[in-house]
Amino acid sequence: MPQLSLTEFADKIHEIMPVIIREFARRQTDELYKGKVTLPQILILDFLDKKGESKMKDLAHFMGVSTAAMTGIVERLVKSGYAVRIFDPQDRRIIKIKPTSPGSKLVKKISQKRRQMIIKIFGEISESERRDYLKILMHIYDILPCLLNIASIIW
Repeated sequence: MPQLSLTEFADKIHEIMPVIIREFARRQTDELYKGKVTLPQILILDFLDKKGESKMKDLAHFMGVSTAAMTGIVERLVKSGYAVRIFDPQDRRIIKIKPTSPGSKLVKKISQKRRQMIIKIFGEISESERRDYLKILMHIYDILPCLLNIASIIW
């Protein structure tokens, strides 16, 4: 592969990432592909499945949206039967969201499909390339929170 400037690298990443993301998303599950559940809803269900339940403000913070926007996303999950609202008996203003059994099953199904897809794709590249790729991804993962904090200060 020829040398690339940082700008050329950015252009190439900008070109291929949407294709990679779309193909991963398309293969997640029939529910996602057929529009029964959106990618943000899947991310929320995955978060809830790990946490058990969460306050609306924590979900909004996790997704980087307002609580009003989160209310709409959660409403669709509740109507689909993938999540339920739980009101705090001490303070009804506090609303927690919890995944239902079908919501947890959907997360597990997606996780299994994602894992199978990763094994299939990365089975086509060498172990050292996988190690290098993971090292780069972990480095990006570590950098992202710092960049997001800087972006919020700038904007």
